[in-house]
This record gives sequence, C-alpha cells and structure tokens, in this order.
Amino acid sequence: MSDLHDIDKKLIWHPFTSLVSEIEPILIQSAEGIYLTTDDGRKIIDAVSSWWVNIHGHSNPFIADAIAAQAKKLEHVIFAGFTHEPAITLAKNLISILPSNQAKIFFSDNGSTAVEVGLKMAYQFWYNQGIEKKKIVAIDGSYHGDTVGAMSVGERSPFTNAFSPLLFDVEFIDFPSADKEDYVVEQFKDIARQKNVGVFIFEPLVQGAAGMRMYSPAVLDRLIQIAQETNIICVADEVFTGFGRTGKLFASHYLKNKPDIIAVSKGITGGTMALGVTSCSDKIVKAFESSDVLKTFFHGHSYTANPIACAAANASFDLLMRDDCQQNIRHISSQHDNFKQKIKSHKTVKEVRNIGTIIAIELASQAGTSYFNDIRKKIYPFFLERNILLRPLGNVIYILPPYVIKEKELDAVYRCVEMFLESL
Repeated sequence: MSDLHDIDKKLIWHPFTSLVSEIEPILIQSAEGIYLTTDDGRKIIDAVSSWWVNIHGHSNPFIADAIAAQAKKLEHVIFAGFTHEPAITLAKNLISILPSNQAKIFFSDNGSTAVEVGLKMAYQFWYNQGIEKKKIVAIDGSYHGDTVGAMSVGERSPFTNAFSPLLFDVEFIDFPSADKEDYVVEQFKDIARQKNVGVFIFEPLVQGAAGMRMYSPAVLDRLIQIAQETNIICVADEVFTGFGRTGKLFASHYLKNKPDIIAVSKGITGGTMALGVTSCSDKIVKAFESSDVLKTFFHGHSYTANPIACAAANASFDLLMRDDCQQNIRHISSQHDNFKQKIKSHKTVKEVRNIGTIIAIELASQAGTSYFNDIRKKIYPFFLERNILLRPLGNVIYILPPYVIKEKELDAVYRCVEMFLESL
C-alpha cells in the first residue's frame, strides 16, 4: 500500500493538517461498528465518532441497505421546482423530534452551510420587513464552522486570523460559566437594549471545539428570554449536540424557551453521507411569505436534499428512535458519570465535564487551556499506539463514542485514559 501513501502525500491536502507534517495519515481499508481497520490489519476504536458524526457504528447494514436501494431508484434531482419522497419523509421525521415551534425545513450539505443558512434567514427576516437590526451577538469561544459567515460568528483565533478582513462585526458576550452567569446575563441585557441587535447565535449547553466547555440550561434560558423580550432572533447551532449527544434528542429540549432557528448536521445521517438542515419557526417563515419575488430566500446548493443522503438520514432516524438506541445513550451517559467520579480528583486533572454521551477531561497545565497546548502532541500518539482514536482539543481529552459501543469496549478506553494520566 506504499503507492497509495505516496499518491496521498503528493496530491491530497488534509484538513487541519500542516503540509510539512511528519505524521503520515493512516490508511483505512474498512470499518465496522466502532472499529476502523487499517491497511496492515490493525483495528482502531473510533472513540470520537469520526469527528462526531458516526452515531450508529461504521458500515451499519440498515443504513447501507437504505443507501443502496435509493441509489438504484433516484440518485439526485435539482431541488428547485422538484421534490422527492426521501426529503419529504425526512422533513416530517425531523419536525416530529425538533422543538415544537419548528415548522419548516431547509436543506444544505454540512454543518457550516446549515449555520450560514440560519444566519442568512435571520438577517433577511429583518431585511424583508424593512427593519434595521443588523447586529449579531455570539458567545465567546464559539465555533460554528469554517465558511466566512460561520467564522464571523465564531471566536477570533489563529484559525481565523488570515481572514480577519473578510469577517463581519459581531458582538461577543462572555462564556456563561457557573461563576459568571449573572454577569453574562447583565452583559447580554445591556447589548440587547440596543435597538439594532437582530440575531443571537449559540451552541446550546456545549461548546465543542472550544474544549467541550459546558454551561447550564438555566442560564441559556435566561439569555433566550432576554432575546425574545427585546425581539432578537435566536439561532441554535445543534450541529454537534443534535441527535442524542447530550442525552436528549436535541440540547434545546433541556430549555423552556425555544430558539427560532436550529442548524443540524453531523449525526443526521448516522455518519454516512454529507447533509445539513436548518429548521425555523412560523415566525421566520411569515417574513418570506410574499408575492414580492425580492423577498425570496435566494440560497441553494447543487446537492440540496440529495435523495441518497436523505434516505440515509431516514434510516438513521429509524435507528435513533428505537428503544435499544435510547437505552445505549442512557448507558453511555451512566458510564461517563461513573468514570468522572473515579478520575476527577486525579492530580493531573483540572476538571471533568460530562453530559449525555460526551465526557471531557481537562488536564492541568501551566500553559493553560488551549487548542495549541503542546500536550496534544503526546495525547494523540499515546492512544493511537494502543489502537484508540482520541483526537484531543489541546489539553482536553474527550470521549464521544458511537452509541453501539459495548460496556467492555468503553471500559477499555477509560483504562487507557487512566494509563495516560498515570504517565504524566
């Protein structure tokens, strides 16, 4: 397989990877369940669900069969002026599990584009009514994707520095950690009183890329209430938190106050196909229901509502709603709780955070919490040498397994984490 490695090195540009990296990418030949099989026969536990997308295990036969059947029937059709059953069924399925105020589904093709759609919907909501509310508010530390709009509402960092001149202005409130909740609420109140604030975007309860930082539903409810009282559109980025990751089908289900717009992707197809969805309430829809063609939402993608991707998402939905899947989610959550209690007092651990199927171990470090903390260079190879894929966020080790992982397999990951902590 050396020829494939050589061709890869010559022709392919990998994401989030230096072009002068000395680390060779690992060639994966196949995958099944929680295991990735390399070209030399190693079986690696995918303990991060391949960038958080795989919820039902790799090569899931139920989803694969749905994809194959759809590919033989209708592979794609332009979605402007046409429709098809997989998209209609998926829209119906999603509306049945999203917060009750969600009324309409717009299809795109990944998390960043789902967020872009949400931002554009919210912005045009005001434009269509001739109202000047152009300011957007986000939470410090946010990550919403890598397209320009999504970068604009995310934290300014080395990831975005090169594109600073392209990013539009956003007002950031502090992260509402337990010790700053009241302060952040007052901070948001002060901003919300400005008449030009039109949009508030947030990752509900968990900031994934920021190191799995978690905050309470209660404080988010307070922020959304303020937004609603001052007529600000709320956009929930559930790209990561959707489809059971937090223990509920959506993180928004922990809230009393409902967002106006929700962006989802990642787990939507069970990790098999690229698909993004943005849902919105009737309040949003009404601003676009006009005989004036200039009030149309002029947005679309070549592969909008791809039938094969929609078929995969419908199969994933069926699996997600089964009792055994929901039981697995609860069991993983319980195991994470137990593991947290076991290691939270370890001398090398600063904090352990968990919600649902997400657990994050923040290591104590003089360099502080940062994606670029050098300890990540130790973490990744340590676990990979032991056939476990854990891709750290700087000094934060997180475990985010597919829901099909067995208790003994998750325990094996925990034991390896303990080994690493003891090695420090």
